[in-house]
Amino acid sequence: MIPKPYKGVAMEGLVATWYARNTLPDREEYRSLARKISAQARPGAQILEVAPGPGYLALELARLGFRVTGLDISSTFMEIARRNAADAGVPVALTRGDAASMPFPDGSFDFLVCRAAFKNFTQPQCALLEMHRVLKRGGVALIVDLRPDVSAAAVDDFNHRAQRTGLPALFTRWTFLHFLARNAHSREELEVMIRRTGFSRHEIQEDPLGYEIRLWKD
Repeated sequence: MIPKPYKGVAMEGLVATWYARNTLPDREEYRSLARKISAQARPGAQILEVAPGPGYLALELARLGFRVTGLDISSTFMEIARRNAADAGVPVALTRGDAASMPFPDGSFDFLVCRAAFKNFTQPQCALLEMHRVLKRGGVALIVDLRPDVSAAAVDDFNHRAQRTGLPALFTRWTFLHFLARNAHSREELEVMIRRTGFSRHEIQEDPLGYEIRLWKD
């Protein structure tokens, strides 16, 4: 049995199904992030998404012509992502596995992305080391995640941009402020973990909601 690599409630069954439905309104954010990655990765690059969940970002990357692999611990998410890929008619290779012990050879990918999941890993340091290992020389990792001091106003703006209203907006607000933010890492904690890896350089950009962390492997 694969060990649980994340904190909190297991993302299986009804929980995973709810998450897939609740994050569907964020599709414009997925498209925007895919375009941003497209500007950084070479055409046709091999991209690994760690913890893709329902696969929305992976599908957007595949539509842009990248060879995309998704790695997730949740069997329910794998089923949902496979259905979404089949419905979209785009190829995405999906593998069930642990971010702290990835089932890929060294130097397998040109680019790696992990969105909205890193804070939930029970072994974040091991996950960072694995990200470094599976990247090719010259590869880049991008981690996008929540900041621990996120404000209610920032979450409300996030809901507004996704046109999320009513009970879903209220629940998202509560989840971000009272659950997810508690798991999020401070900038100082991130810096310490990154220094313990082999990444040659890194950059952390902040916005009101969270971080974009870029890591380069020379």
